[in-house]
Amino acid sequence: MNSKEKVDKMVSVLEEKKAKDISTIHIENVSILADYFVICSGTSVTHIKALADELDAKMEEIGFRYSHKEGYNSARWILMDYGDVVVHIFHEEDRNFYNLERLWSDGIMTYR
Repeated sequence: MNSKEKVDKMVSVLEEKKAKDISTIHIENVSILADYFVICSGTSVTHIKALADELDAKMEEIGFRYSHKEGYNSARWILMDYGDVVVHIFHEEDRNFYNLERLWSDGIMTYR
């Protein structure tokens, strides 16, 4: 599975769990950090944790495990690093504050 197919699967999982304002940024040509960022919002701490838990379970089912996860305990901004894809699950207020879409505007952005 290439990184684009992985992103499509991740977005599908997040959509099923009702993530808000899902966007992807193709950063392969502007950074060595990853090929893609997936960014979405949750409506509460409980929702944000549920999004991360579901993504973890569904990706593990198909053989992908994140290498690093941050922010789960506070659940205001959970980062899940899958190597070629980094997922950011934000509380809406924090997403507006950090505005990753603006910071990474050199990448190719898509919204769902």
